[in-house]
Amino acid sequence: MKLKNDKYKRARGGYSRLLRISCQKCDSLVCFYQKDGPGNLRRMYIDRIAEPKVSISRKDLTCTNNHLIGVKIVYEKEKRPAFRLFVDSVAKKIVRVKN
Repeated sequence: MKLKNDKYKRARGGYSRLLRISCQKCDSLVCFYQKDGPGNLRRMYIDRIAEPKVSISRKDLTCTNNHLIGVKIVYEKEKRPAFRLFVDSVAKKIVRVKN
C-alpha cells in the first residue's frame, strides 16, 4: 500500500499516516485510511479509503455487523465526497506502511 501525495496532503502540512479503522462496538475491520495532517478524525474522504471491507457506495457507512459509523456528505470547502463520522463510532490504530 502506498500513500497518496497530492495537493490535499500538501495543504495539510505534508504529514500523513495510515490508519486501521474498525468498529468501536464490535471491533470488525472497516477499512484502511490515509489521514493527512494533525487533528481528530472527523470525516473520511472517499478517495483516501483503501481496501474497504464494506460498501462505500451507499449513503451510510456501516460495519459488517450493521453498526452505523457515519453518513455520506460532500465536504463543501473542497467539494470532496466524504463520510462524516459519528463521535466514538470507530477505533483507530496507526499502521506502518511497507515501501
